[in-house]
Amino acid sequence: MTEKAVALIDHATGMWLSRMEEDESVRTATVQALRRLVAFGLAAFFVVPAVFCLIFPVSVALPLGVAAVFAVFLAAAASLLALRKPVKPEARPRLVTDNMVLATQVPGLLVVFDEHGVVRSVSGRDLKQFPARFQNCAGHFFAELVHVSDRIGLMQAFDALRQGDDNAIADLRFENGAAARQTQFIYGRMDITAERDRFGRLVGAIGQLRDITEKEILRKEVARKVAEAESANDAKSRFLAAVSHELRTPLNAVLGFSDILAGEYFGKLENDRQREYVSLIRQSGAHLLSVVNTMLDMSKLEAGHYDLLMEPFRISDAINTCEGMLGLQAKQKGLTLTSRIQRDMGEVVADQRAIQQVLINLAGNAIKFTESGGVVSMDASLEGGMLKLTVSDTGIGIAADKIALLGQPFMQVQNEYTRRYEGTGLGLALVKGLVELHGGTVTITSRPGEGTMVTILLPADGSGQKTGGDWDDAREPVEFPPRLKPQTPVTDTMKEDVADGRAKAKIA
Repeated sequence: MTEKAVALIDHATGMWLSRMEEDESVRTATVQALRRLVAFGLAAFFVVPAVFCLIFPVSVALPLGVAAVFAVFLAAAASLLALRKPVKPEARPRLVTDNMVLATQVPGLLVVFDEHGVVRSVSGRDLKQFPARFQNCAGHFFAELVHVSDRIGLMQAFDALRQGDDNAIADLRFENGAAARQTQFIYGRMDITAERDRFGRLVGAIGQLRDITEKEILRKEVARKVAEAESANDAKSRFLAAVSHELRTPLNAVLGFSDILAGEYFGKLENDRQREYVSLIRQSGAHLLSVVNTMLDMSKLEAGHYDLLMEPFRISDAINTCEGMLGLQAKQKGLTLTSRIQRDMGEVVADQRAIQQVLINLAGNAIKFTESGGVVSMDASLEGGMLKLTVSDTGIGIAADKIALLGQPFMQVQNEYTRRYEGTGLGLALVKGLVELHGGTVTITSRPGEGTMVTILLPADGSGQKTGGDWDDAREPVEFPPRLKPQTPVTDTMKEDVADGRAKAKIA
């Protein structure tokens, strides 16, 4: 019975005190004190009337004793609650203490708000740099100074503080009234920190406003330049695609009719000079068609419209095709074009046309920049699940500080030797783009006067992803630069010698 009475008292007292927003610790101490007071009151309820019966008649002593006990109990309870009532916090929190910097030393503008967003005071190191209306805004809503389209952002920042956040940031614009400024708005960023009472209620806020007008102007300028660059790049890609398509139609006629003239289908040419001119027309048209096709492929790559046709094929077929296309060119220049293919490689999964284009571009460059008597080699092997293609030559080489420039569209490393050769600078850019579409990498190693080696690594299964830790193992050094053995000429017999699984042609 006693426990139920105590529980009832605790519940009633707790509910009553919770409405008064008492602190938890204060509430517990008050409940305990009231519990003791109730215990003394119950004891006095029996003792005091009995004592009064000794002095007064029973008919008078009983009601008088009960009334006296209730009166004393209520007075004691009221006194207890009055003494334990918490002291309300100051209406305005103390903002600056002895260990804080002075408000006038704070960069920007220091604005003190009440809980409704009304400005209490304004200070700060840069106060004089802001218009006069900022200096005289105490007692007004700060939102009245903000541009109408940014007031919602300021209100959202204050709402976040009311919801319990300790700080909030708002980017604001203000009408520019200073004649010295050339911009329509003053751009500012306000960092607002909440001030709360002991119960966590928002009673004010401190905001630091910084002028970011110059940064905002620079940001907009950078965004404009980026948009212009992207637009120019898109226009360039569209231009290349359009020009490439328009040029291919007349080139087909040039090549077709030059073939007819060279074949003398409608009559013999009168002299060798006419045949030479027809041959030059055919060669120039073929070269221009190659350039146009390369430009078209580059425009597709940059526009993201180059679709790979992944299929299994033997890499030896792609290399043999490349040798067949470039063999005559290498022979006419006095070069040795050879290949080394790992034995029993099997099939790889990739876009065969793209891989052949990569090999043709790299081998064509190697032949172009290698002098008579040199060697151009195309190697293929499987290492750690990666297909490794290497095209090396004994040509003029590239300076170390110029290698990083290769692979950029229309970029050619110029020197006294390379100026004698025509080209668009798109070959290596196309190679890099096609290899990256396969999820591979291109590495160029070169030594001026000794040669160049281009190494390509890409997943052999067409997954376009690196396969485990074998990726690093695939970067084993290759014999550089390739050299022919002086006493051993290259013969057809050597081409067929693949017993050791390392080479089709013996290159030292």
